[in-house]
Amino acid sequence: MTDGGARLPSRRAAIGRRPAADPVTAWVRREQPVAAEAKATVFTARLTIDVTPALRGRIKVIAFRRGLTVADMLRELLEGAYPEEAA
Repeated sequence: MTDGGARLPSRRAAIGRRPAADPVTAWVRREQPVAAEAKATVFTARLTIDVTPALRGRIKVIAFRRGLTVADMLRELLEGAYPEEAA
């Protein structure tokens, strides 16, 4: 009664190819080689501040337009406002 070589069709759906990387995601995950080396050699401390969602959005958009990360842009801003005093 059984057909020795016949198999039942699989009920699993075929999995297609993985979609191409989203350009925005690729940009966010991209890291400059020089910046990565510099970041690894400099000790940093985390600073947490509370901002409104609207301000956070504006900061992120401006950083994106400048081709910077939010952290890098804010570091530059803080360095300019609070330069290291000459001894």
